Parts: sequence; structure tokens; C-alpha cells
Amino acid sequence: MTENPKYIFVTGGVSSSLGKGIIAASLAKLLQAQGYRTTIQKLDPYINIDPGTLNPYEHGECYVTDDGAETDLDLGHYERFLNVPTSQANNVTTGRIYQSVIDKERRGEFLGKTVQVIPHITDEIKGRIQILGNSGDYDIVITEIGGTVGDIESLPYIEAVRQLQWELGENNALVIHLTLIPYLSAAGELKTKPTQHSVKTLMESGVHADILVCRTEHELSESIKAKLARFCNVRQEAVIQSIDASTIYDVPNLMLEEGLDKVVLEKLKLKSVTPDLDQWNEFLKRHKNPKSTVTIGLIGKYVELQDSYKSILEAFIHAGAENEVNVNVEPIHSEYLTPGNIEFKLQHLDGVLVAPGFGERGLEGKIEAVHFVRENDIPFLGICLGMQMAVIEFARNVVGIKNANSVEMDENAMHPVISLMESQKNVVNKGGTMRLGAWDCNIVKDSIAYKVYKKENIKERHRHRFEFNNDYKEQIEKAGMKATGFNPETGLVEIVEIPAHPWFVGVQYHPEYKSTVANPHPLFVAFVNAALQHNKKK
Repeated sequence: MTENPKYIFVTGGVSSSLGKGIIAASLAKLLQAQGYRTTIQKLDPYINIDPGTLNPYEHGECYVTDDGAETDLDLGHYERFLNVPTSQANNVTTGRIYQSVIDKERRGEFLGKTVQVIPHITDEIKGRIQILGNSGDYDIVITEIGGTVGDIESLPYIEAVRQLQWELGENNALVIHLTLIPYLSAAGELKTKPTQHSVKTLMESGVHADILVCRTEHELSESIKAKLARFCNVRQEAVIQSIDASTIYDVPNLMLEEGLDKVVLEKLKLKSVTPDLDQWNEFLKRHKNPKSTVTIGLIGKYVELQDSYKSILEAFIHAGAENEVNVNVEPIHSEYLTPGNIEFKLQHLDGVLVAPGFGERGLEGKIEAVHFVRENDIPFLGICLGMQMAVIEFARNVVGIKNANSVEMDENAMHPVISLMESQKNVVNKGGTMRLGAWDCNIVKDSIAYKVYKKENIKERHRHRFEFNNDYKEQIEKAGMKATGFNPETGLVEIVEIPAHPWFVGVQYHPEYKSTVANPHPLFVAFVNAALQHNKKK
């Protein structure tokens, strides 16, 4: 426990995608493991209000919190590492900042003053940064600033950090700068000049880096660390090597070896003890020493970009470790699945997950995949749109409703077994208007879901506009697909199963968002186990 919250800012230079989110999450894990209540927030410089309207090819998946915020995928890393839920306050965008300031101006709150980037935008940023610290729930708040220093759009955030560092005073705030030490194979050496320039750019904005974390493919010698310390005005022990790791879950241990947590705590004048990483290392041991392997097909339309399904891939890692199984995820593009190639593409798999998504592209391929796994007793998990495709496939091929469809694909569908939610019918705007966040679900006993969760009432996170049409429920259930989970207020079907199949489950919600290292999601754990049993039978 600390008297006043301490603030750590993580900036990046030279290149994007260096892993600021993983470094922030790893440091937070080390601080949490020493008893400090720690949270992380992400400041994104883009002008979108949130990533909810962004193309997954452009930005990766949109991560949803319990309170219904559509956020950056880095928040998923924060939750998976810390096992602490994030919220709307953990992700701030330039769009949200400007919208808030403009709304205040329209209400006359600035009393006729000229509204400017400094002080009005920077004050808003500082206020957002301190919301979590002022809540009294945290000892340390880590703030990751998106983009790279020198970007025009990042400048107001860097200026806000400069002001906050000054206002909070020494020992209450520090800056970690993540940068790249490239290796030039032609010269056969690591180069420090990009880092020097990056630190110089940061200093030109009035911000001095207290700690350098250097991404590298090769070990940094003490002489390189000394050179960086000298040119960048940091102590040598504050030059931290971040070498490429086989898994992101190795990074907390690598940062511990480098002493990142000790340097941070010393600068913040906080006590340092040996972090308790027993549970974390037990997970790593199981993850790295699997007793068997299963292959699960991930069927979607964004499979070229792994970040589009980041939470699903990480949930498989957690569930694999729990089962002591290596989960080999095989991405399969639904757009190219046809009745002619479906057997070749899917027959060798131990399980199939049909992924969430939006829009018409690749849907018939998803339906073909569900058809094949249903008839061939391959374990199946359908998430959100994947669950809806399972309902359409069953309605068409088992119930005999040949024209069964979703109104998302055909507004005038003759048999809309998937329909637009009542609450969505008058919605015009796209951003932040779906059914979002954690909702209750009551589970029917004697179901796969009940065996999985071992309780009747659960809360899971949603992100959708369309739903199972209850007008067709009786017909579909009579044919053998059972609805086994319902929202108690709306009667919305949340879970469907086929009891006659070895393991066939579709869920309207997104279980992947709640899977963490400390608490692998039970649905993924059960699905991986079903895939393992299928593999053994083969």
C-alpha cells in the first residue's frame, strides 16, 4: 500500500509494434507479485472514439470489458497477465478527449475562453490519466502511450506527461522508453544510434526517460549498455535488455532477471521484495512441457492477421497448459471453404472453432464447416457469429428449413432463424451501440455448459446485434439442438448444444475475453479436453 498513487509512463520510439503492452503488463505483473495494487491504461492517439468501428485487418481485435467498453487489444494482455478486470477508464483515445472538451465548450464551461491544445486538451488528458489513481483502488498506475515519439498525434500526450511529471514531483512518476536496437547483419553489429535519436526526440518535448527498455534480437553487451547510458542520460542499471522470447509469458521472468522492477521501485522510493511468481511459473512449466498435441481449426475471415483473434489464441494457450496439451491452432479462411474441399481441409482436425465476425463474406464456408463437424462428430465451439452459423446450418440441414438465414445477411429472409435484437431495431449509429459488456446467463442443468461451469448463473461479455430467433426455438429443439443458456431478463438464447454429438457448443457471448493465466476459461479448457479425447479415439 502506498500513501499516494505512483505513475509510470511507457513511451515507444524508432518503430511501432515493439511490445509496449507486453512490457507494461510484465512490469505490472512483477509489481503486483510484490503486493502492489497495480493497473494499466492505454492512451491511443487515433481520432476514432474507440476501436469498435475499426477494421480488424487495420487494428486487430476489439477487446470488450465488463462495463461494455470497446477497447484496444492491449487491454486483453493487461487482464490476462494481472487477472484484474479493466474498464472504460483503462482506454482513452484522442477522439474521446476531443469529444469531451468540445462538449464542455458547447456547454459554456470554459467561460468564453479560447479552447486550445494547451491547457484544455492536455488538462483533459491529465484528468483521464489520474482517474484510476484517484479511485483509491491502486498503488501504481502504468500508462502506455500508443504510437511512437515524434508522431504528430502523440504530441499532446507527451506534453501531458511532461506536465504531470512536474506536478506530481520526484519519486511519484517516471518514464520508461521502449526502443529498438537493430542488428545490421552486413556490419555484424548492434546499432545504438536509432535509440539515441529517439531519446533525443523525447527530450525535445521536455520529457526525460528514466529507464530504457531495449528490444533486441541479440544480447546487449555491458559496453553497449554503458554507451546507451552515457548518451541517453540514464544510469547503466536502468538500461534494460528485452530480448526476443519464445512466448510473451516469458517476459515477466526476463524483466525480473534484468532487474526492471527493482530499478522502478527504487526510483519511486518503494520497497522491493522477491515477487511471488509460483503460480505464473507453474503455468509456464505446463505450457512448455505438454504431454500431447491437438490440432484445432480456427475458421474465420481475418485469419491472415493473428491479432484479429488475439484473445482466442491466448485462451487456447491457457486451456492447453491446464490440460498439459500443446494446442496447434490451424487458421482456415472461411471464404475458401467449399463442399468440394471441406473434407480435405477439416477431416484431420481434433476440434473446430468457428470464430466471431461481421458481414456476409465467408459465411457459407462457416456453415459448410459446421455441417462437416456435426456429421463427423468432431468437437465444435462456435462463438457469437459462429454460434449463429451453427443454428442456421442445423435449421437448414436437420430441421429442413432450406431458406433459414440471418437477417444480417438477408434483410428479407423467409426464415430468419437469426434476427435483429429488438433493442437494435431503431439504432442508426454504428459505434458503441451493440449489446456490449457482461450480461447474466442462466444455465440449464444436465447440459454440457453446466458440466463446464459447474453453476447455474454466469456472467459473460457480449458484442453483437443479432440473436437466436425464439420463434424457431421449439422446432429446432424438437430436432435435437437444445438451448441451454438464457438471459433471465430478455429470454435471449445464450448457449446451444447438440446432446447427441460428442461435444458441440455454440455461445452468443465471447468467453475468450475472460480467459487469464490464473483463470483459464472453463469453456476453452473443456473444448481442448474434448479435442484431446477425439485425438485419442483416432
